[in-house]
Amino acid sequence: MTRRSRQAGVGALFLLLSATSAKAHIIGARLGDFYAGAAHPLTDLRDVTLWVALGMLAGSLGASKARPLLLLFPFGLAAGVTSAMALNATSEGVLLAAGALVLLGALLASDLRIPAAALGGLALVLAAMRGAANAAAIGPETNRLLFVVGLSIAGYVVVTLVSAATLAFRGESADARAWRSIAIRALGSWLAALGLMMGGLALAS
Repeated sequence: MTRRSRQAGVGALFLLLSATSAKAHIIGARLGDFYAGAAHPLTDLRDVTLWVALGMLAGSLGASKARPLLLLFPFGLAAGVTSAMALNATSEGVLLAAGALVLLGALLASDLRIPAAALGGLALVLAAMRGAANAAAIGPETNRLLFVVGLSIAGYVVVTLVSAATLAFRGESADARAWRSIAIRALGSWLAALGLMMGGLALAS
């Protein structure tokens, strides 16, 4: 191989590696918006507690009532963030989030057997409210579609895992279900108390 051929080969290899690196950077930047949408709610205590409380409530009511939430909740998140972007109106909704947590905790603590339609409506309203709150994290350079998809998938995963874990924890036998339902109700009362604390701090600040 002549010297000129070696130089041409090195140049071609350099261009190929540069193009591959640039393409990988573009893909990484694009997927970064997806990961931002998925991770942002998990860094907010309001989202984490509300999503977990809703998943626990759904799981405590049984599989037949929990199953529709697997579609309704991510749909509500997507609708909420999309509406907030379209109307250019975002809000943290601290008091609303605190009130929703008190409500979910109270429903868990009281072991009230609410209808599936009421549970679905509550999930949609809660998801739309928190979706609108998460829209504040979308900047002018953010790929909105990827952000919304990431947010919706995160909501789906959290609610699915928590509701499934609650269903498994409840158990099938009557003896196990007796004391385990008490534990779930106790945790619901703690969540309601946490919601009251969040609301009090919001009013005091």
